[in-house]
Amino acid sequence: MAHESALRLPWMVSVVKPLAELEDAALVSAAVAGDREAFDVIVERHRRTVYQVCYRFVNNHEDASDLAQDAFVRAWKGLKTFKGQSALSTWLYRIAVNVCLNRVSAKTPINETIESDQFEDVRIEGAPRAMIREERAVAVRKAIANLPKKPRATLILRAYHDMSHQQIADALGSSVGAVKANFFHALANLKKTLGSEP
Repeated sequence: MAHESALRLPWMVSVVKPLAELEDAALVSAAVAGDREAFDVIVERHRRTVYQVCYRFVNNHEDASDLAQDAFVRAWKGLKTFKGQSALSTWLYRIAVNVCLNRVSAKTPINETIESDQFEDVRIEGAPRAMIREERAVAVRKAIANLPKKPRATLILRAYHDMSHQQIADALGSSVGAVKANFFHALANLKKTLGSEP
């Protein structure tokens, strides 16, 4: 009898799939039933995209990590409200965007972090060209940070995450028409702001 747990007969293999192999819907059901490990798999599966959304709002690793963690805490607390009408990833995007929009005001100054690519050998493309490219990137990030909330979220999801208008509408809880309008306004504002840069 003691050997039965260690013994794996051919017909017993894969009776229960490992959590990592389950679809998101099955993981949600397991997590709602109290299986914390199922939610850990959800976090592991979606943490990179949630972090990337947050990073595009704050351009800072520490803040993005905090926001992503906050998004997953809110997801865990609200998991029972997930009805499965949209993809789990879309629901998580919505939570992450809302966390970012609530935490980061449009007036928050952008803290530029020192990144490894700033120490690249600029002789390859020429120091003046590299400096201009970096200054332009900083100006674009600042301009995006100063956009109103909805246009900023729309632009980030469209430009950096290549989401369709419908996916963005689902993630933001709005209509496709509103998404298109917000994207247009975001681009117009960026053009105006960046056009006035020296």
